[in-house]
Amino acid sequence: MTRRFDRFTSPLVACARFVAQRGLLKPVVWSLVTVTVVGTEHIARFTQPFIVVANHSSHLDAPLIIGALPRARARYLAAGAAADYFFEMWWRKWLTTLFFNAFAIERNSEGKRAGASRALLERGVPLLIFPEGGRTREGALGRFMPGAAALSIATSAPCLPIALVGASAAMPRGYNWPKPGRLPVTVVCGELMYREGSETPEKFSVRLAAAVRELHETVQPMPTALSKGSR
Repeated sequence: MTRRFDRFTSPLVACARFVAQRGLLKPVVWSLVTVTVVGTEHIARFTQPFIVVANHSSHLDAPLIIGALPRARARYLAAGAAADYFFEMWWRKWLTTLFFNAFAIERNSEGKRAGASRALLERGVPLLIFPEGGRTREGALGRFMPGAAALSIATSAPCLPIALVGASAAMPRGYNWPKPGRLPVTVVCGELMYREGSETPEKFSVRLAAAVRELHETVQPMPTALSKGSR
């Protein structure tokens, strides 16, 4: 029986993505902003599928995370992308798939693609999910929706909290290109997190948001905007 092609786990597609990500995307992003990466030792030796959860305020976020993670951990990483934006036009879908190994996430809860993210984890594909559901304004950390936490609980895949500091200032909402001057951006990786006891997805999600906030605070004092929507 012929095995069905799977672009998420194909070594050939991964090679093409390596060229796109490490040969094109990362050099461009790293030349436009000054990037500092902290804490990748927490994930360097982990070989099982995991879920990256991070704050989201800039179009720089996914490229920064993919470029910051150790190559072996980012090789098959699949980034969740809004179906109503990134998958509506063929060229945008093609680029998002090539550079980010993207899978569609619905922001309007239609349920057409329910189970896709779980199926990827069960096939060994690590995921990148922004639990806020979209870019926040001015770097503010918004409420984490419990989907990533629920997925972690259902699959036993741990979550890797990541804080992105300075990305919003370097490329705010409404900008199509980073600001000049190679502004500083820091990617801070925390320790892998699992559900504690009988913790509900909602409580686990709150704990994940707190972990991201704490990682952010290790880089600079938390600005007032960061706490809005998280209390």
